[in-house]
Amino acid sequence: MQTFLPADFIATSAGQQADAILRDCVHCGLCNATCPTYQVERNELDGPRGRIYLIKQMLEGETVSELTQHHLDRCLVCQACETTCPSGVDYHRLLDIGREELEQRVPRPLLQRWQRALLRGVMSRRQLTQPLFALARLLRPLLPRGLRGHVPLLRRPIAAPVEGLSRRVILAQGCVQPAMSPTTNQAARAVLAALGIEAVSLRAETCCGALSAHSGGKARAMAQARGNIDAWWPAIEAGAEALLMTASGCSNFVQDYPHLLADDPAYAERAVRVAALLRDISEFLDAEPLEQLDVRADTRIAWHCPCTAQHGQALDAPTRRVLSRLGFELPAVRDAHLCCGSAGSYSLFQPEMAQTLRSRKLEALEASDPEQIVTANIGCQVHLGAGTETPVVHWIELVARSLGATLPER
Repeated sequence: MQTFLPADFIATSAGQQADAILRDCVHCGLCNATCPTYQVERNELDGPRGRIYLIKQMLEGETVSELTQHHLDRCLVCQACETTCPSGVDYHRLLDIGREELEQRVPRPLLQRWQRALLRGVMSRRQLTQPLFALARLLRPLLPRGLRGHVPLLRRPIAAPVEGLSRRVILAQGCVQPAMSPTTNQAARAVLAALGIEAVSLRAETCCGALSAHSGGKARAMAQARGNIDAWWPAIEAGAEALLMTASGCSNFVQDYPHLLADDPAYAERAVRVAALLRDISEFLDAEPLEQLDVRADTRIAWHCPCTAQHGQALDAPTRRVLSRLGFELPAVRDAHLCCGSAGSYSLFQPEMAQTLRSRKLEALEASDPEQIVTANIGCQVHLGAGTETPVVHWIELVARSLGATLPER
């Protein structure tokens, strides 16, 4: 694609990236075939190719409006188009550049600015989300039906052995996951302990930065990334084997720390080391002797691979291998590559599209009549769970509870 970006913009790091990405695009349109919003709307501007043209026009100096903002906001950043693209267009990076530029050119209405600021200020703080969701559970019967679905009920806790553990990893806590699904990391600790591995979490750790970055708060996301590196660093220096994450949305963002902090001389090298130690729980367990675990794989499940896992990190295969090695059967799911509509904060800001995509995804997942739907990201777990009576849990919780008497529930 030929570009005519202004010289002063080309002189910047963002301008050079944008120019290179735009030139990679051959505008073939294959990306539209796997774009969830294009599949619903059948509108060129609601597909990757159309959005690329919108961003190109904006960066070349053409007038933009709320219409441009509308179509860029509607993108889920699921990265399915990147999996499909034969030219390797780094679409999500171009979208980040475009959205950041658009925020400067088209001011949002006051209500939207307030909503995004509230999301960044509250939902990314673990010390606020836990009491907030505790209160929300008490008031859950009184909440509107749409809001009630975003307040999942607590499940029975899972205990983990603490003696005789000879290896050590860092287990990231996340910001909303401890409040919305505390049993996920409890389950990860239990399964790791059964393999002789201690999982430590660090109080100083904060939100990974994804919530801020995706709601117009890049500077805050960078500050959160630096804070996490500082929090993890002593344990890394002390020899922790890996930095593990159970939320694929978080691991997808943390793997991007080297890019996020590339121009920060104090953190660039440390960001690279953190990313090198980062492992999704599925990647880590895939290399472990799982056959020594006594797992009762007698539950019918449907596997939903989040976009941040399958398109962002290629984690579908390792997760399938782990579950298959443990004896679980994974029936095929129609259109498994399409997003469920959660996409972090997307379901809050684009509820109509999010619910349409969720309905399609649940129809496909429930076609095999599963007893449980398992996934790998807290956002998908809560979003899907709000639309079905079938329990939706993180797959690591399924494994932990299937260990039976080895790890009794308390």
